[in-house]
Amino acid sequence: MITKLNNSNEEVATQIFTVFQNSYKIEAQLIGTLDFPPLLRSAKDIEDSKTQFYGFIEDNCLAGVIEVALNGKHLEIDSLTVDPNYFRKGIATKLINYALEAFKFSAAIVETAVVNLPAINLYKRHGFVEFKRWTPSHGIEKLALSVSCSLTRK
Repeated sequence: MITKLNNSNEEVATQIFTVFQNSYKIEAQLIGTLDFPPLLRSAKDIEDSKTQFYGFIEDNCLAGVIEVALNGKHLEIDSLTVDPNYFRKGIATKLINYALEAFKFSAAIVETAVVNLPAINLYKRHGFVEFKRWTPSHGIEKLALSVSCSLTRK
């Protein structure tokens, strides 16, 4: 079940933080870095965030989280994480589908590390295409993908 999460609630923010930490530790290993910026985000940062969080609940546990922001006609997927205990159950796909269907937008945009092939392949299965590559100051080469959608979707 997917539900909107009240990240301004300290307990909910801590649950989101835990899923982020568990998932991003695996992603950092995949990328081959110890210095992975998403791991530096605190529960307080999540609590104070103005973005929207949606969670996939399984067996009364927060199994996955998608964080989105609607900026004008662009839907930005800022985070998509699944707790490793729930990998390979289609949760990321369900969260992406939810976000793409729940909002009116002209384009959805997401960024990930160039070497994160599982994430890239997941987004490509949803119609996302690469449109930009760059290396930020932290040194992890990134790419951005987007998918165009009808504003009359919902």
